[in-house]
Amino acid sequence: MYTFDLLAKQADLRPDKVALVDPNTKREFTYAQFNERASRFAEFMRQEWQIQKGERVAILTPNGTDYFEVLYACAKLGVILVPLNWRLAVPELQGILADSSPRALIYDTAHAEAAKALAGDMFTLPLTPGVKENKNYEGALASASGKTIVMPATSLDECWYLLYTAGTTGKPKGVIQTHGMVLYNHLNIGPAIDLTSQDTTLNLLPVFHTGGNNMYTNPTFIAGGTAIVPRAFDVAQAMELLSTRVTAFFGVTAMYLFMSQHPDFEKTDFSSMRSWASGGSSMPVSLLETYAKRGIMIQQGFGMTETGPTVFLVDEAHAISKSGSVGKPQPWVDVRVVDRDGKDVPVGENGELLIKGPGVTPGYWQLPEITKQSFADGWLHSGDVARCDSDGYYYIVDRWKDMFISGGENVYPAEVENVLFSHPAIAEAAVIGMKDERWGEVGCAIVALKPNQTLTEQEVIDFCKSHLAKYKVPKSVVFVSALPRNAAGKVLKTELRKQYAG
Repeated sequence: MYTFDLLAKQADLRPDKVALVDPNTKREFTYAQFNERASRFAEFMRQEWQIQKGERVAILTPNGTDYFEVLYACAKLGVILVPLNWRLAVPELQGILADSSPRALIYDTAHAEAAKALAGDMFTLPLTPGVKENKNYEGALASASGKTIVMPATSLDECWYLLYTAGTTGKPKGVIQTHGMVLYNHLNIGPAIDLTSQDTTLNLLPVFHTGGNNMYTNPTFIAGGTAIVPRAFDVAQAMELLSTRVTAFFGVTAMYLFMSQHPDFEKTDFSSMRSWASGGSSMPVSLLETYAKRGIMIQQGFGMTETGPTVFLVDEAHAISKSGSVGKPQPWVDVRVVDRDGKDVPVGENGELLIKGPGVTPGYWQLPEITKQSFADGWLHSGDVARCDSDGYYYIVDRWKDMFISGGENVYPAEVENVLFSHPAIAEAAVIGMKDERWGEVGCAIVALKPNQTLTEQEVIDFCKSHLAKYKVPKSVVFVSALPRNAAGKVLKTELRKQYAG
C-alpha cells in the first residue's frame, strides 16, 4: 500500500484554510502557504545541500510552525528527519547523531552553541524566523524558486522520521516512524474524538516526542483543520488559547495539574472546547474530578512512541465511571495481557501488555537484535503492566521496571501515587522501591506539596494506611519542591532512584 503528498493535496483542496498558527510570532499560514514553504525548503535541501532520498537531516529546535514545514519538506524528498531532544546534553546528542548519521543539522539560535559542538562536517542552518538572509531558514526559503515539489506515491512502510526514546533507561533507541504509522494513528484517534476540518488543536507536547507530532498535529492536517503550535508550554498562554480558539486538546497530567493550580482556573471560560484528552501517565482520580466539576470530561488514553502512538482511549461517557482506565483498544490495533510465560491472563489479573497493528513501528534504527527481542510473533512487548476489567476497559497498572516486591507481594507504585494525589495538600508524588533487610524492598514516597501547605512524614504514612494494604504503604517520605520530569511530562524515576534509593 502507498500514500500521497498530503500537504499538496490539502493545498489543492483547501488552499485558503489556515493550517498553522504560531502564537509566539503571530504568524499564520494557510495550507497553500504551508505547502509552498515546505516545497521551497525541499528544493533548498535538494539543490544546495544535495540531500538524497533515504538520507537523514537532524533538527534541534523547540516547537514551532517551522518544524512542521521541515517535516513535510523531508516527506517530499523521501528524506528522514531526526528531531533532537533539546533537553539533552551535548554528549547525549552526539550519541544520537552518531547513530543516525545525518547529513545536515537545522537549529534555532538558542541552541547555536550546542549546534556548533555537534555539527562537525554537516551542513548547518539556523532557524531564525523573520530574518531574510541566505544564511538562515527564511533566507533558504527565499532562495528557492517556489515551484511546488510533490512527494511521489510512497509506500506506507517507508520511514518518514526517527524518534529517539527518552533514554531514561539505557541508551536511546531510534524508533522508526513510517508514513503508515501516521495514517493509522489518525484512524485510531481522529474518529475517536470526532476530529474534523472545523477543529483547531493545540500542540503543547515537544516535537521530538510522538505526542508532539501526532497528538493531534498530524491528524489535524489529515482532517484539514488548524494546528496552533506555541514554542513551549506556558500555563497562562495555554489557558487563554483553550478558552478562545482551541476546540480539541491533548495534554499530559502535569499540564492539567499546573492549569488546575493557576489562580485563574476557576474563572476561565472553557465552553468553546469540545474535546479534552490526556496520556503519558495515569491521571489521578482527584484531578479528573477537579475538571469534572467544571464540566470538563478528560478522556484518558495510552500509547507509545513504538505505536504511533494511539492504542487506547476511554470514551467520554465513562471518563469518570471508569476513572483510572485508559479505555478500550481503538479500531486499528489489537492487544493482549499475558503472564511471564506469554499466556493470556484471566480478566481482572495483571500481566504485560502486548500490542499489534499496522500503526506499530517496524523496529529500531540499525538495531535488528533489539527489534527481534521486542517483538514475539508480531506482538510488541510494551513493558507495561496492564489489566482488563469485565467491561473490556483496560488499566495500565505500572511499568514492569517500576514494580517492586515487598515481603513477597507485588507493589505497583502508580496505585500508591494515586492515593497520595488524593490528599488535598499534595501537588505531586512518586513512589520508588528501596532495599530493605527485612522485607526485601519497601516503598519511599517523594512528595511535593501545594503552596502554603505543610505535612509531616508520619501524616503522609498515616494517610496511606487508611487507604492501602499495609505492604503497599511507603515506609519513608521525602519532601521536594518539584519532581524531575522529562519533556513528555513523565516523572524521571531513574533520577529519583539514583538520588534516594542508592
